[in-house]
Amino acid sequence: MSTEADRAPALPVRPLPAAACFPPPPPPLPPMPPPGSGRRSGARTLSAAVCLVLGLGLIGGALAGSWLADRADGGTAAERDFARGGTLWRTVPVDDLFPPVLRADAAGPGGAERVWTRIGVAPDSGCEEAFDPLLEKALAPAGCTRLLRATYTDATSTAVTTVGLLVTATGSQGMRDLRRRFADERLDERTDLMPRPYAPRGTVAEHFGDAQRASWAVSVLTDAPAVVYAVTGFADGRTGTPPQPAALATRPGATTAPAQAGLGHEAAALAGRVESGFRQAVRRTTAQEGSR
Repeated sequence: MSTEADRAPALPVRPLPAAACFPPPPPPLPPMPPPGSGRRSGARTLSAAVCLVLGLGLIGGALAGSWLADRADGGTAAERDFARGGTLWRTVPVDDLFPPVLRADAAGPGGAERVWTRIGVAPDSGCEEAFDPLLEKALAPAGCTRLLRATYTDATSTAVTTVGLLVTATGSQGMRDLRRRFADERLDERTDLMPRPYAPRGTVAEHFGDAQRASWAVSVLTDAPAVVYAVTGFADGRTGTPPQPAALATRPGATTAPAQAGLGHEAAALAGRVESGFRQAVRRTTAQEGSR
C-alpha cells in the first residue's frame, strides 16, 4: 500500500518578465531631474512590490497546500480503512480471517511454540446469546452488524478455543469510547462478562459449553469497527475450573489451573493472531481498491 499522498497536478505559474521584477538600475540622477522621472521611479517601486507579494503568496500557498494535503490524505486513508473494516466480512474468504492452521512462536508458557487447527466455522450471524448478559449489555452501545466465529484445538487436542470477530455498527468515536470504558472499568477481567463458545458437533469441542470456560481475552479495536475475542477450555468437558482472564493467567508466576495448563496463553495468542490477520486483510483490500 503506497503511503504517498495523491495530489492534483499543479497548475502552471506564468512568471512575470524578468525586467518587470528586476528592472535595470536607473541612470545617475542629473543635478535637476527631468520632468516625469518621479513617475517612472514610482512605477518601478510598485512593480517590485507586486513581484514580492506574488512570490510570497506562491510560496505560502504551496506550503499551506502541502500541509493540508498531508492532513487530508492521512485522514482519508484512516477513514477508508475504518469503513472497509465494517464491510470486509462480506467479501474476504473465511480462510483469511480464520486460517485452517495457525502457528505462533513463543506463544505458550515458557516461550513454547504453538500450533492450532481449525475444527469448525460458525455461520455468520447476529450477536444473540453469544455473550454473557452483562457483556452483551456492555457491547450494546457499539451495535452488532455481524458476528463471525471459529473454533480451534491445539496440537494435543486437549484445549479448545473459540475465536470471535464482532463487527460493530458504530463509528471511530464510538469504538474509542467503548475501549476506554473497557480499560477504565476492567470489563475484560470480570468473570460475569465472558464470551460464549461455539461447539461444533462431531469434533473434540462438542462438549465445550459455558461451564467449561477457563480463560478468555477481549480486544476492542479503534482503527476498525470490530471487537476480537477468544475463549478457551478443556476438550474433555471438565467443569469446576475457576475461569481466569488471559491477562492474569499469562503473568509470570501464575499458579492457577488456567495458567498452568496454558489456557490463558491459548486465548491471548489466538485472539492476537486473528486480530492481526484482520488488520492485514483490511490494509490489503484497501490497497487493492486504491490501485484500481
